[in-house]
Amino acid sequence: MREAYRLLTRWWTAFALAISLAMLGAAHAFEKFGGLAPCNLCLKQREVYWGAVAVAGVATLWHLFSRGSRGTPRIAAFLLFVIFATGAATAIFHAGGEWDWWALPATCQGGAGAVDAASVASLLDPNAPPIRVVGCDEAAWIFAGLSMAGWNALISIALAGFSLLAAKRPKDARAPR
Repeated sequence: MREAYRLLTRWWTAFALAISLAMLGAAHAFEKFGGLAPCNLCLKQREVYWGAVAVAGVATLWHLFSRGSRGTPRIAAFLLFVIFATGAATAIFHAGGEWDWWALPATCQGGAGAVDAASVASLLDPNAPPIRVVGCDEAAWIFAGLSMAGWNALISIALAGFSLLAAKRPKDARAPR
């Protein structure tokens, strides 16, 4: 168990990078192959993972080029904690709006959707299928009683916790062997 903890804390930025890329890949797969259009808050939750990819990518490269002599940079792990905690707060806010615990802002009522030439042309075509506007207050997918936002909240909380552990690890976990 202690070796797993050392491995996780020494290479936390690499793990965070891989998990963030996997979460982004899953979100895009649900959109592309599952046909689930993202709402505004879903897109905000993706921005959190893109921020984590940037921080974790730079920190992992730094860790590799410095030959891992001191382990994961603690400041990067703390920045990842802040990023994942922000993602958890956004996901909790989104999930709470889906369950009608509180009202969501007006920007969520119109849904998301890029305005491009194809979408404008479909508005002008009387034979085109109607455009479905996705609101933030409806859960597009539910598994085990939690929506995607609920699962994202749990994952973001876990990632924030691991980031805090990596930032506050004992000095012996940072020392090279």
